[in-house]
Amino acid sequence: MAKKQTAGRDRLGELAPKFAELNDDVLFGEVWSREKELSPRDRSMITIAALFSAGLYPQLKSHLILGKEHGITKAEAVEIVTQLAFYCGWPKAWSTFPLIQEVFGDDQPSDLPQGVPYNLLFPVGQPNDAFAQYFVGQSYLAPLTLEQVPSFNVTFEPGCRNNWHIHHADEGGGQLLICVYGRGWYQEWGQEPRELHPGDVVNIPPNVKHWHGAANDSWFQHVAQEISGVNAKTEWREAVSDEDYNKLK
Repeated sequence: MAKKQTAGRDRLGELAPKFAELNDDVLFGEVWSREKELSPRDRSMITIAALFSAGLYPQLKSHLILGKEHGITKAEAVEIVTQLAFYCGWPKAWSTFPLIQEVFGDDQPSDLPQGVPYNLLFPVGQPNDAFAQYFVGQSYLAPLTLEQVPSFNVTFEPGCRNNWHIHHADEGGGQLLICVYGRGWYQEWGQEPRELHPGDVVNIPPNVKHWHGAANDSWFQHVAQEISGVNAKTEWREAVSDEDYNKLK
């Protein structure tokens, strides 16, 4: 979700209060929050391109910062400018590359998978090879704690999701998901899919068939907490079909 914008009121609240209101409440409060139509990352790319073409460098720097928060990488920003230079002007590219260096600094840490955003709150961990057969696409696993309530951060690349599965238990059991980055999906068998965003919490009852994973245009992370139970075990079932998954927007 687009974060609450206050730049208009902070900078122009006294001079141009109506403009500040339109900037904060309409442009950022309504247009930028329409994630079903375009993700914040997509909107950042479009806005960066528009400001580059117009040569509006102070605003361009601000939107490079925002784009970084939305998951645009340094390499992607450089590639955007490289392509636009042929259409909008070579000198503009020379003026923009220093802004990219200033905003993004050094390259993405080498220990992160290629393309994964590096403004994450929780570690990505290692490729989830032990459970790879139960996932479509690449996932990563980072144990956070194995004490009291075992908790694991799971990172999904765009389009990655796990198979249908069931957390069986005679008593107790189930799973709790806390969404911490990106956009994803959760679905129980026979129910409509639920779109997930940072801050969303999913309570998964025991003995319920379900799946969860990333949207097709976004990296996604959730912290998974295993709820203790009697005779608790996970049963992995069939993969979510491409036909059903591709219906999700």
